[in-house]
Amino acid sequence: MLFNTISVIGLGYIGLPTAAMFASRKKSVIGVDVSRHAVDTINAGEIHIVEPYLDVILKEVVEKGFLRAVLKPEPADVFLIAVPTPFLPIEAEDSIPQPDLTYVESAAKAIAKVLKKGDLVILESTSPVGTTEQVAAWLAEQRPELTFPQSHGDKSDIRIAYCPERVLPGQIIKELVENDRVVGGMTKTCSKAAVELYKIFVEGECIVTDARTAEMVKLTENASRDVSIAFANELSIICDSLCIDVWELIRLANRHPRVNILKPGPGVGGHCIAVDPWFIISQNAENSSLMHTARNINDHKPLWVIQQVEKVIGEFLVNNTDKCEEEVILALYGLAFKANIDDLRGSPALAIASEIGRIHKGIVYAVEPNIRNYDQTNFDLVSVQKAYSEADIHVLLVPHTEFENPKLSSKYFLDTCGLWS
Repeated sequence: MLFNTISVIGLGYIGLPTAAMFASRKKSVIGVDVSRHAVDTINAGEIHIVEPYLDVILKEVVEKGFLRAVLKPEPADVFLIAVPTPFLPIEAEDSIPQPDLTYVESAAKAIAKVLKKGDLVILESTSPVGTTEQVAAWLAEQRPELTFPQSHGDKSDIRIAYCPERVLPGQIIKELVENDRVVGGMTKTCSKAAVELYKIFVEGECIVTDARTAEMVKLTENASRDVSIAFANELSIICDSLCIDVWELIRLANRHPRVNILKPGPGVGGHCIAVDPWFIISQNAENSSLMHTARNINDHKPLWVIQQVEKVIGEFLVNNTDKCEEEVILALYGLAFKANIDDLRGSPALAIASEIGRIHKGIVYAVEPNIRNYDQTNFDLVSVQKAYSEADIHVLLVPHTEFENPKLSSKYFLDTCGLWS
């Protein structure tokens, strides 16, 4: 196929790097986003997210005219959908979160207006099993004069596939190129076209399967990691109750040739590991009890961390009787959902900081070197030097490289991720 123009719908943490990579191969790329700020920033050759090397690539491709951003879809040969898939509002505390496909539906209906015979549509958004087929149905409903894979198979006018992103924030540019891709077309012709597209810049292997399996692959990968993290997090709680150093325990256990326990943390965040298992659970609750339990363990971990902070405050006050709680300064290190990025989506560290800022009677400092401004009132965003020198109690929530080898002003600290311990 000739991919003269490639359109990427959604210019966030996945869509923008993907658009930039296609443009870096001298393809004409149209990025589409509903955010005027994002569109204007990109067209100025700048980025609205933090990702190493992306700024350099984007500046060059915009200046050379290979990438431009718009608010509404325009005709193209390929449409990649990379929009969010959040949850619907939870009706009851014990109810299972249900996926919200509103953004995917809106994107599908928006590109339907400019589809033409021979176009390729690829869904990259992490989605419940069956979403690619739903996208095909939405497109067919909007454009009845065109034929689609669900009705015409390999002979359809429009080709549709699912190809999940499998990259790590902070290493997206490298992994977009080097990682293998799972390509699930609705037909063999759809898969072939999608593989041909990704091979424009992907050096890893493009492995072909059907759309439903490709959707389940992404969910399975992150559900597996969620279960492994839940084991580590539960282990940290057990060790605390038994007065055992969990970091030493894991280090010793991992010396076994067939054991690889992950490090515990303050919880699980982001838009993948903390979300994807629910897509499986929501469709098959009766058969996913292990995944459900893991989700509950990881969701509970931030509450446990808050209780640990309260314990450290109590210990400080017992040993510093000249101070009251209103005089105790807390410093919380890290707000992003993982190390060395600026992404706050679903961050347990941010949730912990917000709650501690609400309940603590004294001053709460937060240090997040990847974010310049954050508009809220529960804590003060300060420099790492100010926090190190002024705080009475230090709480490490995210192991950013800036927090290595700290020079703390106090011996009272809580390390939730093992960097200081």
